[in-house]
Order: sequence, then C-alpha cells, then structure tokens
Amino acid sequence: MTINIRDRRHQPRGRKDSQLTRESWRVFQIMAEFVEGFEELASISPSVSFFGSARTPRDHAYYALAEEIARLLSDSGFSVVSGGGPGIMEAANKGAFEGKSPSIGLNIMLPLEQGGNPYQDISLNFRHFFARKVMFVKHASAYVVMPGGFGTLDEFAEILTLVQTGKTREIPIILVGSRFWQGLLDWFRHTLCETGTIDSSDLNLVQVHDEPRAVVDAIFAHYETRGFQPSPEEQEILLEL
Repeated sequence: MTINIRDRRHQPRGRKDSQLTRESWRVFQIMAEFVEGFEELASISPSVSFFGSARTPRDHAYYALAEEIARLLSDSGFSVVSGGGPGIMEAANKGAFEGKSPSIGLNIMLPLEQGGNPYQDISLNFRHFFARKVMFVKHASAYVVMPGGFGTLDEFAEILTLVQTGKTREIPIILVGSRFWQGLLDWFRHTLCETGTIDSSDLNLVQVHDEPRAVVDAIFAHYETRGFQPSPEEQEILLEL
C-alpha cells in the first residue's frame, strides 16, 4: 500500500481551511481545560491522586480496600483526586466524600464509559487525556495505584517517567496489592534492570503495600522531615511540567 502524495496535495482548498480552523479552535478548548483545572485545584493541597480499574464491582474486595484507604487519607487531611468514574475511582471518591477533606473527580469524556460518580465535591470534565494527566500530577503529594488495566498502567508509567527524569518532584508512588503487582515488579527487576533499560535504583521509586494504614503511614514518612508544599526549586520544576 502506498500514499498518493499528489492526491493529498490537491485536496480542495476549502476542506484544508475548514480542517485548519477546527484545529485552531481546538487549541482554545485545550487552553480552557488547563485554565479551569489550575483555578479549581489551586487550593486542594496536600492531595493524593488515586488510580484503579473502572471495571471493579462494588462488592469486590478491591473496592472496599480503595474506599477505606481514601477515607483514611481524607481524615488525615489529604484531598483525594480520582478519575471520577465507576469502579475503583468511585470507591476512592466515596471514601474521601465520607471523610473530612475534599473529594475531587477529573472526569474524562469517553464514548463507551458511563458518567461520573456522585461522590465528588469538585467535579471537572476533560475531553483530552493529556490535560487531565497534568492535573493528576501537578498537585499530587502522592500516587496511590490500585489494581487496574491499561489506563491505570498508563498513569503509573507516566508518574514513574516524570519522577525518573526529574520533570516532577519525587513523591511516594504506592502500589496497593502485592499479589496483583508482583509479576510486573518481577519483570521490572529481571528484564528491564538486567537489560539495562532502567537502573536498579529506579525500583526504589515504587512502594508496595497491602494494608490501608500502611499506605497512609508511608506517605507521612516521606514528608516527615519536610513540608507537603513543594520547595521553591520544586515549584520551578512543576511550572515546566
């Protein structure tokens, strides 16, 4: 199969102009998502970004575990930020909603997903995954990653990459459920490390816990000798995120 460059070059001018106009206006839509997100989330610190499968049913042990962790975090003074959808995201928002601190949902518009859950003190809607990702990272004091699928793995890899490369400050990255995550961590250790695609020290960026209180304690331990607010140097890093 080949691409006919001549056919592409001779597209009707009106069609090209229409496409360019749509793309140009899309830039303003993206800007609006960033502006609204920055304004709405400016005062939620300290916060914890929470991830996990949208497919987890309400009667599953992972749902109950996520809800308990989120409630403990909320009662400890952390805003809880999730993707705003069903499953683990709903459990996180529900736990935070029942606690003392704000429950935030960063909802994404998807053609095959149901709407946002009802446990959100602050609810934002995004069309673009990349704008939503920035909001998860920018204000986070920690990442809590429950069992999940491709979306969860995407967010997990995103924060690992940003911390590893120094594009954001180092924060606790906590995987919940050692049995679920062990295979992936073994692959990191025995494949990525042994082939030299990551350093063995990169494994120290990740913690694994099974108990709700251990998750909260691990976050507080990270900040024991410093405040939750980013330092001036870290603020500069976050501005370049």
